[in-house]
Amino acid sequence: MFKDCIEKRSKPVKNSVERGAVKKFAEAIGDLHPIFIDEEIGKQSRYGTNIAPPTFPRVFDYGVIEGLNLPAKGLIHGEQIYHYKRPLLVGEEITCYTEVKDYYEKSGKQGDLGFLALKNYGTDANGEIVFSADQLVIINDTVRKSVGSR
Repeated sequence: MFKDCIEKRSKPVKNSVERGAVKKFAEAIGDLHPIFIDEEIGKQSRYGTNIAPPTFPRVFDYGVIEGLNLPAKGLIHGEQIYHYKRPLLVGEEITCYTEVKDYYEKSGKQGDLGFLALKNYGTDANGEIVFSADQLVIINDTVRKSVGSR
């Protein structure tokens, strides 16, 4: 079932790098660097505004991939690696989408596990890629079997 989704993409979704959301995110992760939260520091920076923490895209909406029906529970966040062309600027709009890159299974001590490799993208108003993120979702055997039987 998951293999059928390889190379499928979601429809692009617009997201805002909103000042209040950036501040709340920085507080939540415990990184109150002035470049994220102090407007004066942001104005004086080489970017002319504040930037978002590197993991901020985790809160973005990447849309829905048709046919990829992941359950709300029972998934394990395996890893996520961000690649940036430039920082996210407070106030800009980023269009995001995700693509299924791969799916494979391995046997482990707790049973079979599924590994779903996704790639998230964020583009600016000019369509230029600002960041991408490689994400690995681990699907345990119980969840894998219940989703596969739908």
